[in-house]
Amino acid sequence: MQTKPIIGILGGIGSGKSTVAAAFGRLGCAVIDADKMALEMLIDKDVVGQIVDIFGPDIMLPTGEIDRKKLADRVFSSSDQLQKLNDIIHPRVLRQTEILLAQYQADDAVEAIVLDIPLLMETGWHTRCDVLVFVDSDLAVRQIRVHQKGRFDADQIKKRENFQISLDKKREIAQYIVKNNSDLSDLAEQVARIYSAVLKK
Repeated sequence: MQTKPIIGILGGIGSGKSTVAAAFGRLGCAVIDADKMALEMLIDKDVVGQIVDIFGPDIMLPTGEIDRKKLADRVFSSSDQLQKLNDIIHPRVLRQTEILLAQYQADDAVEAIVLDIPLLMETGWHTRCDVLVFVDSDLAVRQIRVHQKGRFDADQIKKRENFQISLDKKREIAQYIVKNNSDLSDLAEQVARIYSAVLKK
């Protein structure tokens, strides 16, 4: 069986990686969304129990859910704390990713597979990709997008990216670069051109 191309998405926080992944999805790709999987795991009883054991009961909201903002504040102020969280979440996400990859490789309706994994390069998963696409977006634009989503401010973007491989290195290893500072129709055209080139390889 001929394997289907795996497309990895790279880029900074707020660059529009998931938007680009969704654009590939509309063209016939299966999209593996690691962020979505990680969020779903934050309501898993075993995961919640491990997080409480490490970070304490005050990491919980009165509703019985993890206080995601408080958790983020803690882990992005200490590399040790971040590693402890990653040790809980990442193995589960990667196992689920392997399962989905196998399913999509066997699915005749799928032409290609997109990995929308925020820490694609940091986890080494970029080496599993046939093609890497870097989503390039100006810092000011990224800050506005993140602020509009009510997620976090410019300082928090910097804090988080300080724990990641530099954007310059990610840009360097990508075969394709998508500019995402303007409208969605322009973005869709760029993605369509890349997808056409990938399928011809």
